[in-house]
Amino acid sequence: MIIFKNFISLTKKRDRLARNDVIAMRSSDEAISSKNMEKIIFVDRDGVINVDPIGDYIKRWEDFRFEEGALDGLKSLSDAGYEIIVISNQAGVGDSIYPASELERIDRNMIEVFRQNKIRFRSSHYCHHGKSAGCKCRKPEIGLFLEATSGLEFDKTETCFIGDKISDMDAGKRFGIKTVFVLTGHGKLELEKLKKGT
Repeated sequence: MIIFKNFISLTKKRDRLARNDVIAMRSSDEAISSKNMEKIIFVDRDGVINVDPIGDYIKRWEDFRFEEGALDGLKSLSDAGYEIIVISNQAGVGDSIYPASELERIDRNMIEVFRQNKIRFRSSHYCHHGKSAGCKCRKPEIGLFLEATSGLEFDKTETCFIGDKISDMDAGKRFGIKTVFVLTGHGKLELEKLKKGT
């Protein structure tokens, strides 16, 4: 696991990423990969792409605000030849705090902003189950990763999962890919837990 202050600082420090064997974010013409291999990056949503209202949920598009530098960071990854896959727990649906239809509206609007910024977006995958459902898709389980990559050929050594929670890091490790931890969202609070060993 490697730690970055925020999304944009991650994409500005490609040399450090390579040195730490996280992922070498090379330009498309420098990439060394099979012609049949897809270049993808997995990204958590709340706290990484958008501001996370700690202790609450994004219940409607009008409450959605992109994290500072997030769109620039996603565009940098896109320009390097990667497609973005969003992986996110949304227990508010299963716990009846907001409807699935509103999550879908948020997703559609977010994707439209990606399109306007010429960000190469592949797909988004959400766990709708409540926190106590015991499902196989809520991170740190890897069901969403398996769903996202069904029929997809990609090199696990050439991708990573960017998140702001310990459960994100655990999910990435379980799936067999590198992990990148950002200090936005829950990041600072979760980092303190790591330091304390809790």
